[in-house]
Amino acid sequence: MDIISVAIVEDNHDIRTAMELLINGSDGYACIGAFNNAEAALEKIPHLMPNVVLMDFNLPGMNGIECIARLKAEFPDMQFMMLTVYEDDEKVFNALEAGASGYILKKTSPGELLEAIRDLHEGGSPMSSQIARRVVAYFQKQAKPNPALEALTSREKEILDQLSKGFLYKEIAGNLFISIETVRRHVHNIYEKLHVRSRTDAVNKYFNR
Repeated sequence: MDIISVAIVEDNHDIRTAMELLINGSDGYACIGAFNNAEAALEKIPHLMPNVVLMDFNLPGMNGIECIARLKAEFPDMQFMMLTVYEDDEKVFNALEAGASGYILKKTSPGELLEAIRDLHEGGSPMSSQIARRVVAYFQKQAKPNPALEALTSREKEILDQLSKGFLYKEIAGNLFISIETVRRHVHNIYEKLHVRSRTDAVNKYFNR
């Protein structure tokens, strides 16, 4: 069995130590470097050339996503997996965009973590089930048209976008160079077409929520 070399970038001493012990105590795996910040990882990982890098998000100084982006640009064949407590959409997609091919939550069991490392090394994209569901939901939402919005004019969509950003009628009027009364008329039409009675309901419908 080939040995999968792993580097860990994690600022929590107890978690970092536990992962080192797990990896070094498992057949077919070797932890060849463990770092408590991104700056040390950027300095040492290019010399170690691990097969897989486990990366935390929140690190002192540079965060894990920026660290991945820099290393991936220099070593495109190196495989990165986020290992974090965060599961919100923005962090997930920022990590994937930066070059991570896997995204595993820290509450993942030791056995599942080892399996994810091997899966990543063999060309897979392991993700915790919660993360995978978010990714699927995101792309389903992107692909699914919202029929209610088709009835809106381009100006009404502009105003709805402004509403979603929290602007007041006066601010929308200034941003779009129209009168407040015109904004009110468009908002009334938006509510009528979307069959809603409030800004919140209109915005939720706008984002297909």
